[in-house]
Amino acid sequence: MVQRFDVGTRLSEMAIHNGVVYLAGQIPEDPNLGIEGQTQQVLDAIDKLLARAGTDKSKLLMVQIFLVDLQDFEGMNKVWDAWVVPGHTPPRATVQAHLASPKWRLEVVATAAL
Repeated sequence: MVQRFDVGTRLSEMAIHNGVVYLAGQIPEDPNLGIEGQTQQVLDAIDKLLARAGTDKSKLLMVQIFLVDLQDFEGMNKVWDAWVVPGHTPPRATVQAHLASPKWRLEVVATAAL
């Protein structure tokens, strides 16, 4: 059985199947913030979705980070390093990408176990 959350016409915010939680790409709420503020907002959104699913960031299976500008890599990592659970850092990919809005500096896709 597939369980979907916040189903829209284009996408669902989250889906759960066979004990795995799949999140849609998370973007910052305030596009006027710098990379550290936008990263914190995105990671907070991931925390909230994972809690809603009944899991947390210690059970992340994979994270994909899309940065508009690789010059933001250091600032994003500063926030990321403070957020991840030591000893439970997930596999991760970080790539440069054009995003749907030029105001977003990053988008993050995460998958976690229940």
